[in-house]
Amino acid sequence: MNERIGMVGVGRMGANMARRLRDVGAVVSGVYDAHEPRARELAAELGCPCCATLADVTATSDLIFTVVTDDAAMRAIFSDESDSLLRDASGKTFVNFATVTPEVHLEIEALAARVGARTLEACMASSITQAREGTLYLMVGGDPATFEEVRPILEKLSASLRYIGPTGSAAKVKALVNMVMNINTAGLAEGLALGDALGLDLTMLREVFSQTGANSQVLKTDGEDMQNRDHACFFSAAHAAKDSGIALELAREQGVIVPLAEAAKVQYDAMVAAGLGELDKSGIAELTFNSRRPGSL
Repeated sequence: MNERIGMVGVGRMGANMARRLRDVGAVVSGVYDAHEPRARELAAELGCPCCATLADVTATSDLIFTVVTDDAAMRAIFSDESDSLLRDASGKTFVNFATVTPEVHLEIEALAARVGARTLEACMASSITQAREGTLYLMVGGDPATFEEVRPILEKLSASLRYIGPTGSAAKVKALVNMVMNINTAGLAEGLALGDALGLDLTMLREVFSQTGANSQVLKTDGEDMQNRDHACFFSAAHAAKDSGIALELAREQGVIVPLAEAAKVQYDAMVAAGLGELDKSGIAELTFNSRRPGSL
């Protein structure tokens, strides 16, 4: 692992990926974040440069990993005329981990190709703990030869690494993963809320769910948190709303009717509107329990 790796976007996920890279002996050549104090703090921890500009990240790196929030942020870091990752980027490889629309991944691929750079999308179906431990579930899209070149590094970050297909394909799969997860989360919150209203013991109810057709991965990760109102953020309601929107747009394009996905997005949008968007997605239970109302935490 002689490649110099720059990190752009060092929030909860990006920072823990950078820590993991350091732990496995990779060279973290620089970090950058739109919130500069966050980048400075991580740079001091890792003993690497805090880059003042996006162009500085590219100049000091062979591989550049990006972990930003949405379509607008992705477009900005690659196409901003005043500062861009694509400045003098010939020969560089960008691996974009953000959950954004497939179209944006295709746009970035085309922009990079014009300057002689390459891109991959590496969509994550995991959370903060997995980023720190190097056990991410990664779905990769893009040129297969580029994937094979970058694979050794991605293997250090993941427990499951899957090549999906051409650019945009991994983003489509990730949208569907999050669509189904968000539906399951909303459904679980409603089941527990109704159980609470009926006077049932929720610990017992969760155990029954786990032993029957009501079982799900979401029950394992969110059920106890919903019961105990512990919504420390691993995947925010705001991100759930954004990702549900990506899936709904794909459904509209294909003429597929998805009423459950639409209903789940309404709930997550309601959380954002109520100022609960930075809670974990398990916080959707705050909308369903009779005894709870937005702002009552």
